[in-house]
Amino acid sequence: MNHFELQGGELHCEDVALARIASEVGTPVYVYSSATLQRHFTVLRDALTSAGLKDPLIAFAVKANSNVAVLRTLAAVGAGADVVSEGEIRRALAAGIPAKRIVFSGVGKTEAEVAYALEAGVAEINLESEPELHLVNAVASRMGKRAAVAIRVNPDVEAGGHAKISTGKAENKFGVSLAEAERLYANASNMAGVRPVGVACHIGSQITDLAPLEAAFTKMRRLVERLRGEGLSIERLDLGGGLGAPYFNAPTPPAPADYAAMIARTMTGLSDIQFAFEPGRMIAANAGVLVARVLHVNARPEGRKFLVLDAAMNDLLRPAMYDAFHDIRPVTPRAGEPVTYDVVGPICETGDTFTRDRTLPPLQAGDLIAFMTAGAYGAAMSSEYNSRPLVPEVLVKGERYAVVRPRPSYDDMLAREAAAPWL
Repeated sequence: MNHFELQGGELHCEDVALARIASEVGTPVYVYSSATLQRHFTVLRDALTSAGLKDPLIAFAVKANSNVAVLRTLAAVGAGADVVSEGEIRRALAAGIPAKRIVFSGVGKTEAEVAYALEAGVAEINLESEPELHLVNAVASRMGKRAAVAIRVNPDVEAGGHAKISTGKAENKFGVSLAEAERLYANASNMAGVRPVGVACHIGSQITDLAPLEAAFTKMRRLVERLRGEGLSIERLDLGGGLGAPYFNAPTPPAPADYAAMIARTMTGLSDIQFAFEPGRMIAANAGVLVARVLHVNARPEGRKFLVLDAAMNDLLRPAMYDAFHDIRPVTPRAGEPVTYDVVGPICETGDTFTRDRTLPPLQAGDLIAFMTAGAYGAAMSSEYNSRPLVPEVLVKGERYAVVRPRPSYDDMLAREAAAPWL
């Protein structure tokens, strides 16, 4: 469920008309619903706790949507944060997320990032390789600390909605093999600078079938049992994220209740372990839209019609990068026969195409459209390619809205650069 509905013939976010935001803030613009963000989080939390998973650590994947106001909205209902850089740790802390609810993941942590995470006191650092184990041990020892760590396992299970977001196969760069995990966990238990608290996995993103998740989780359960059989302590089992969001052309993902029931069934008997989760897309995707304006319709003599928008691939990269589908809705639908369009942006690349041969209600210059399910990996992946200003972000709560990331001016953009002294 999301809170983007027609009211009086106009598309609204909660009780604010998108046309009003477009008029007052300009386009393109990202718009997020506070109610949807919090509802998606609480539905997942309630499903997990109802299935008997006590006090789960639900760490929102900051990479999906790193806006501090969005993070603060989720923190208010108890969300933690899954982070992959020092910058994301800083964002989570700035949003009021306690360090004890922050999980630091990522395959290429630097020495400075590890030191910052330890100083902040994050809940755990997920280790993705043997060199990273030695790095964290060395940094923590030098600081006089003992880092809480988990070994990230690559369970060799394929899943995810696209090859570029599948992370659980042996050929992917993430984590270590099951055999390596046992050895590294035992080694870590004897190191002065680290304290192994658990194991972790994450097999992909936009997963719409429980079978690969259950296969991976079963392997993780067996790993826990083997480690405990060796006399090693396991306090936390991090099962990652990946549960899909309901994109409009994709299979309907499993309900959170079915997901939670599968985990409870797979993990029967492990009641003394805290389970951690790293959802991103399933919480944020349908909580946001990208509103754009039609610049013109380029009708070719051979019959093809290009709907040219003021939004471009630098604003919403997913279609160009992942061939992703986003439902497109007119903000103020007009009557008339549907028209087939190629929907494109103004960037000088053929890749700046959102969709081809999409049948939509009739549209004309000046009309507003909304890309649905754009709250995850939308603004977070945007850039200033072609020297286009970053898209502003707006957060709505009931009848109010606030600009939570303003659109930079061209002067702002130029002021970040300096001429070399010899120029």
